[in-house]
Amino acid sequence: MSDILHDEDPRGSNPTANPQLSDLIEQQVSRRGVLTSALGVTAATFLAGTALTGSSAAAQGGGRGKGKHKGGGGHKLLGFTEVPPSDADAFIVPPGYRAQVLVPWGTGLFNRSPDFKEDASNSAADQEQQVGFNHDGMHYFPLGRRRGHGRHDDDGGSDRGLLVINHEYTDANQIYSKAVGKAITPDDAGREKVQKALAGHGVTVVEVERRRNGSWLHVRGSRYNRRITGNTKMKFSGPVSASHPMLKSSITPEPLGTLNNCANGYTPWGTYIACEENWNGYFGTDDTTWTPTALERRYGVSAAGFGYQWHKAEKRFDVALNRNELNHFGWCVEIDPYDPSSTPVKRTALGRIKHEGATVTESRGRVVVYSGDDENGDYLYKFVGSGSWRWRRARGQSPLDYGTLYVAKFEADGTGAWLPLEHGTGPLTVANGWVDQADVLIRTRQAADALGATRLHRPEWVAVHPPTNDVYVTLTNGSGNDAPVNSGRDPNPYGHIVRFREKRRDNTQLSFEWDVFLLAGDPALDPKVPAKQTLFGSPDGIWIDPDGRVWIQTDISNSVQNRSDRGYGNIKNNMMLCADPSDGEVRRFLTGPRGCEITGVITTPDQRTMFVNVQHPGESTSYWNGLFGAPSPDNPSTVSSWPFFGGRRPRPATVVITKRDGGKIGT
Repeated sequence: MSDILHDEDPRGSNPTANPQLSDLIEQQVSRRGVLTSALGVTAATFLAGTALTGSSAAAQGGGRGKGKHKGGGGHKLLGFTEVPPSDADAFIVPPGYRAQVLVPWGTGLFNRSPDFKEDASNSAADQEQQVGFNHDGMHYFPLGRRRGHGRHDDDGGSDRGLLVINHEYTDANQIYSKAVGKAITPDDAGREKVQKALAGHGVTVVEVERRRNGSWLHVRGSRYNRRITGNTKMKFSGPVSASHPMLKSSITPEPLGTLNNCANGYTPWGTYIACEENWNGYFGTDDTTWTPTALERRYGVSAAGFGYQWHKAEKRFDVALNRNELNHFGWCVEIDPYDPSSTPVKRTALGRIKHEGATVTESRGRVVVYSGDDENGDYLYKFVGSGSWRWRRARGQSPLDYGTLYVAKFEADGTGAWLPLEHGTGPLTVANGWVDQADVLIRTRQAADALGATRLHRPEWVAVHPPTNDVYVTLTNGSGNDAPVNSGRDPNPYGHIVRFREKRRDNTQLSFEWDVFLLAGDPALDPKVPAKQTLFGSPDGIWIDPDGRVWIQTDISNSVQNRSDRGYGNIKNNMMLCADPSDGEVRRFLTGPRGCEITGVITTPDQRTMFVNVQHPGESTSYWNGLFGAPSPDNPSTVSSWPFFGGRRPRPATVVITKRDGGKIGT
C-alpha cells in the first residue's frame, strides 16, 4: 500500500537486535568489490556455472542455453522493445502489443447488480454486488476442461476462465461522493461509509472469456461470480480454531471477513489463497486509557491506526472494546473459486503475520508455501507440508493444515537455514511462556524474534523459477533515517531482489545458498547500480512464467514517486519489467498512469494473454498534488482520470495485454 497518508512507519515494529540482511549484503560487497553486472554479486557466487549461467544451461535447465527459450531454438527470452520511463497519465505497452481495460472497480457482477455511478454514490449494498476496489494479487483459473487432483494441463482453458482478484484497501477520496464527504462519524451515516469500505475490500471471483476478435469481456451473471468482503463468514482451520480464547469476540461471535488482501497464491489442487497484509491499520480507539500489549505493539497496532477511523462507527474495530478481533486477521485465506457456495478458510498453520503473499510450489509430492512479512525489519517464512498433498486430499484433509512453519536465517557467507516455529523446539517452550502450537502461530512474529531470524527490508512477493526451483524474493526498500545499511545505501530507497537455492534444489530442504539477483536504483545517483541497467525502484510484485521470464512490478511510494529530491525523478511512474535470469538482461515492459501501483500478473495457460492490475490510479501523490492539487471527494481526478479520462473518476482495473500477432507475451 503506498497511499502517502497511510505509509507504513519506516522503522517497522521489530524491537529486536536480530541480524539484518542488509549488513550481510554489505559484508559481501566489501569482500567481493562493487557490483559490476546486472546479476549483482551473483556473477561470482553460487549461481556461476549452473543452469542459470553459461553453457551448462542446456544440460541442467531442460535443454535451454543462455538467453534461449526452454527447448532451444536460439531465440532470446526477451523479444519485445523496451518502453521508456513515463510520467504520462497512461498505460503504455511495447510496440506490437495492445492493452484493454477489464473489470474496473464498480463493475456489476450479477444480473441485477447496480451500475457504477460516476459520482461514487453507490451504496454499501451496491458495492457488495460489484467488483471491489484497489485490485492487487490475482490468478486465472481455466474453465472448460477436466478438474482433477493434479495440476491443470497447459494446453486448454485459455479462452475462458475465472479471474480471482484481491482488493487491498479503499481510498476515501475515491469511494465516497462529494455529498457525503469522507469523515467517519459515530452515527448511521458513518456506519454506512464503513460498510461501503468493507464491501470494497476482499476478493472478486469473475468469469471472463475471449471473443473471436481477441478482446476479453466479463460474464455478467455467471454462476461462478462472487464477492468475498470484510463481512463474509469465515472458517478457521489448523492449530488455531475459531474458539481459541484469544479469538473469542462478543461483537463478532463468528469470524467475519478478510481485509487488506495484498498478494496471493494458488494451489496444485485448484484453490486460491488471499493474504492479509496491513490489517492492523483498520483498528483504533478514542479511549485515552488504552495501551497496546507487547503482542499488539509487535504487530504495529496503535490508537490511531492508519487514520481510517472505522472504530468511531463500528465497535468491531475499537481495540479498547474488542481486542480479540485483531487476532481474526493476519492469516492466509483459502478460497475455492469453482464453488461459490463454499466458505473461505483461514489456514492457521501458515502463521499470523502481515502476509504479502503465499507462493505455493511442490517438491517430492509435498507442498511448500513461501511468504514474506511486509514490514521493514521483518522476516521471510516457509511452510513445508507433511506427507503427500495428494494423500491428504484423498482423505479429506487440507495439505495446508499439516506441516511445519519455518523462518529464514541468512548468513554472511552466502548460506542460510530455515528455523522451525514449532512448540517445544528451541526457545519456544512452556518454560519460556509458549503455551502450545496455537500460541506460537498467533504470536508468529514474536516466535520468529525468539529464534533469531534475519531482518529484511520489506520482504514482499516470492516467485519460484520453474526449471530450476530457485526462489526470488523482492525486498521493496528500507526507508527512514534509522534504516539499516543496505549495500552501502543508508537509507535504502530503491530496494533489491534476493535469489536463493535450496539444498539439492529441493524446496522442502532446510538449508540454502543466497545472493543478490538485482540491485534496484538509478545509476546516475548510485554508483553501486550497474550503469547500463534499466531504471527501476521499489520492486514488489514478481512472477516467473513457464518459460523462465522473471516479471517484476514496482510499488514506488506516492510520497516519493516522480520526485527528483527523493531519487525517483528519472524513474518516474510505476512499471513492470522483465528479466532473463540466464544473462541478467532487464527490459521495461510497461508503465502505468499517475499515482498508481502496478501489481498482480498472470497469463492464460497458452501465455498469449496476460492480466495485470493497476491499483490506486489518481491517489494522492505528493509530486502531482503540488502541480494540480490533492484529490478529494469534491475533485477525485486531480492526479489522474485513468482509465476513462475526460476528468472522470479514476478507477482501479485489470488490464488485458495481448500481442497483435497472437504470439506469446514477452517474445
